[in-house]
Amino acid sequence: MTGQAHTPRGPAAGGIRARLLARSARLSDTPPGPGYKWVALSNTTLGVLIATMDASIVIISLPAIFRGIGLDPLAPGNIGYLLWMILGYLLVSAVLVVVLGRLGDMFGRVRIYNLGFLVFAVASVALSLDPFRVGAGALWLILWRVVQAFGGSMLTANSAAILTDAFPARQRGMALGINQITALAGQFLGLLAGGLLAAVDWRAVFWVSVPVSVTGTIWSYVSLRETSAGARGRIDWLGNLTFASGAGILLAGITYGIQPYGGHSTGWTNPWVLTGLSGGALLLLAFCVVESRVAEPMFRLSLFKVRAFAAGNLAALLTAIARGGLQFMLIIWLQGIWLPLHGYDFEDTPLWAGIFMLPLTLGFLIAGPVCGYLSDRFGARLFSTTGLLLVAASFVGLLALPVNFDYPAFAALLLLSGVGQGMFSAPNTSSVMGSVPARYRGVASGMRSTFQNSGTALSIGVFFSLMVSGLASSLPSTLSSGLQAHGVPAPTAHEVASLPPVSTLFATFLGDNPVGHLLGGGVLDHLTEAQRATLTGHSFFSELVSGPFHHGLSIVFGVAAAMALVSALASALRGGHERTADGTPPREPVPATGDRSARIPR
Repeated sequence: MTGQAHTPRGPAAGGIRARLLARSARLSDTPPGPGYKWVALSNTTLGVLIATMDASIVIISLPAIFRGIGLDPLAPGNIGYLLWMILGYLLVSAVLVVVLGRLGDMFGRVRIYNLGFLVFAVASVALSLDPFRVGAGALWLILWRVVQAFGGSMLTANSAAILTDAFPARQRGMALGINQITALAGQFLGLLAGGLLAAVDWRAVFWVSVPVSVTGTIWSYVSLRETSAGARGRIDWLGNLTFASGAGILLAGITYGIQPYGGHSTGWTNPWVLTGLSGGALLLLAFCVVESRVAEPMFRLSLFKVRAFAAGNLAALLTAIARGGLQFMLIIWLQGIWLPLHGYDFEDTPLWAGIFMLPLTLGFLIAGPVCGYLSDRFGARLFSTTGLLLVAASFVGLLALPVNFDYPAFAALLLLSGVGQGMFSAPNTSSVMGSVPARYRGVASGMRSTFQNSGTALSIGVFFSLMVSGLASSLPSTLSSGLQAHGVPAPTAHEVASLPPVSTLFATFLGDNPVGHLLGGGVLDHLTEAQRATLTGHSFFSELVSGPFHHGLSIVFGVAAAMALVSALASALRGGHERTADGTPPREPVPATGDRSARIPR
């Protein structure tokens, strides 16, 4: 009875076996031509480029978007719209990539990837056709951004696995390096594109994705093909539910922790935030228990037995948190302080902030493919560890800069950080993906993307909270005394200074003049022309907050430097990695279920 219970019987089982055998035969009998790997590289690079660009393109263009739909982003009730426009995309990307990587393993990586391009194209069209205004218009954009993130997650979750299947081991690091650095560069190119397109029309921010995604959809369906047979199996519904709900609730709690609550500058004492953090953590703990017991888990915990996989993902998570903090703090530093001090209008600072951050992207583009290629010959540990040490050194250098810095020194530090991140990212991705068995590459790619995307989402909560805490200690008194010194009545000055620092922080983040915005025409009309010119000019607010901002910046960059050093230690401990001729490990990790049939003979 027992043996019969485990033996597939009947025509249905025979039909399934026949179809799987036929599919495997077709794949082995008609291998792709030698040029297919370059088709796969170019298409997947386009996919991750547009997906990551759209993750950041709205950041700099938010002022134009909110003006276009008639919504004041700094009104107390509208800060949530602003946060979810940024974080909704990141949250979905962090939660779904493992699930979609697993589906790629089961039903075909190219099939899920192609569907992702199609979903992304539909969402891009819908975003550009927002028919509503104010709150309804913002909700339309947020909801379709979530759909767009779903399609983007299909692309990023399966692109690395497609490349790992298409390229031989000796070229895999180069291919993954180009793909990974394109993804990272897309985050910063999105900032530049957002500034340029928002100056034309706010809808252009979304229009730009339409022709790219439509072309990519057609191209992927025509040119890409499955090079490995999908492993049919059951979907881990309980694992999916606990992971998606746990990660979603946890990241949502962190998001609302940024916002003020009950007279506090942040919301970390809010009972709902505390409930979200604890509930999300408990659900993720339950997820780990579930995954250790189910027969076909979505998140293969046994892969963490591979040292290169575990160390590489830990380093990637911490580096993503530090990189996200760097990105957002640099935008605030440039848009809110440095550029206005150098005579740039607040309305123009988003565009110029993207331009002045180009050395960071240039460093990615230089170091990523080169180090990915070299890591195929000399291993990942040397390049990834050295790169993280350079990143830590760049954070220390930024700490030493004054708020009103000389640009050549600033650009050199950004270039150093970009080179360091390029040295780390490509070899680390190659090491992580090459350390797992071929049939687990889809889920491994999803797990890797989850750590990276979660780090970016976490960075906003972590570093914004650190910055707000730093500003809260000194900004109110500095702002009140500065306003009164230029004719603003004491009650009004105290009222403005008592507003949550997050409002001031977002004002600088959006390239807005917060003094003119917060005081309004009623107060400014009672001041002299000279006083109005001073208060609403380029330098008043920037000089006023430079001291409090530098205090908060020191905390942020100090924590980021520490994270980079811990990442370097994890990278150094990854160990040497043995590969077989096709780039796979000599044996697979033992599945959590203990199923000996899944092992490769030793």
